[in-house]
Amino acid sequence: MTDAETLAERVRTGELRLHELEEHADHDTATAARRALLEAETDADLETVGEYAFDAEVAESAIENMIGAAQVPMGVAGPVTVDGGAASGQYRLPLATTEGALLASVNRGLSVIESAGGANARVTKNGMTRAPVFRVEGVVEAAETVEWVGENLEALREAAESTTSHGQLLDVEPYVVGDSVFLRFAYDTKDAMGMNMVTIATDEACAVVEEHTPASLVAVSGNLCSDKKPAAINAIEGRGRSVTADVVIPGEVVEDRLHTTADAIAEANTRKNLIGSAKAGSLGFNAHAANVVGAAFLATGQDEAQVVEGANAITTMDARPNDDGDENGSSDLYASVSLASLEVGTVGGGTKLPTQSEALDVLGLRGGGDPAGSNADALAEVIAVGALAGELSLLAALASRHLASAHADLGR
Repeated sequence: MTDAETLAERVRTGELRLHELEEHADHDTATAARRALLEAETDADLETVGEYAFDAEVAESAIENMIGAAQVPMGVAGPVTVDGGAASGQYRLPLATTEGALLASVNRGLSVIESAGGANARVTKNGMTRAPVFRVEGVVEAAETVEWVGENLEALREAAESTTSHGQLLDVEPYVVGDSVFLRFAYDTKDAMGMNMVTIATDEACAVVEEHTPASLVAVSGNLCSDKKPAAINAIEGRGRSVTADVVIPGEVVEDRLHTTADAIAEANTRKNLIGSAKAGSLGFNAHAANVVGAAFLATGQDEAQVVEGANAITTMDARPNDDGDENGSSDLYASVSLASLEVGTVGGGTKLPTQSEALDVLGLRGGGDPAGSNADALAEVIAVGALAGELSLLAALASRHLASAHADLGR
């Protein structure tokens, strides 16, 4: 018997539990033992799952009960020039996806943006949130708690920041619902996405609230944060990075490269992304921002569940009179996408995995930035430009009635 098979047998006999294997062997052997156990139990062949290009110990902070790796094809789109608050220069955007034609579509959009001189992008707001919920007797105690919080922000800041050398408490916004008090803490987490950071910091601050008010903590997360769920508060107040990208594309480029007109794209956007989304009661007023956000998240090691918030985006398209003085010329196209709650980081979490680190190296954004936070800001800006390219390409395909034929031509 191999070491892995011996470990698997010890699990089968009840001597060990599945999560204890790393205490008795190196991480790769423990991983192989779990595969052996599963293969015996399910008759599945996990040979390909077991072919991964990194030391299993590297993934310890990212996964439990590891059996191998799920491989998702990764491609690259671009280059595109980004004039951002943090991003500056040409970038190629790594995207990991199983959706055929997505890379081709984003690449087409980036190529058109590049032909227009590149895109502008700015992070307009930054704040990772955690919102604990407290129990009080009623509205009188709720008001007392809210008043104390408003007068003692520095005490809460001192407690929260004592748990981290990087995070900074920006604000605490109270919300009262009957005998429940929610406090929405917002932090600057620099180059980390920061969800674990802010949870630990907020928990420390909650102890101070309990000590000085009648409120009793029920849960350190009360869903007003709001993490990994569709929520209007994130669309309005933001979470993580709020980022916008825009571009003006000359009318002749729209016609030559996208085979339609600025007016047709603007109309398609209004009727589809704005009116259609409003009728559907959607929180996202866009065509498929989640496609680019999700693919970029998988490629660069972000928390894939936060695509829910990342797709909280509004796309706008306007036909503008061209600026060359030709009254008969084609209108130019103004295009923008605003992502209200894009939660990204370049340190920590899945960014430490080798494949994802290499993807961040392609962008030149791995690790902490100088100044702190600049790499995560730049990543948000580049992803926003990628999302803009995806919106532009899909809307042009719809306006020119080429969407179905494009998929057919690519065999997707």
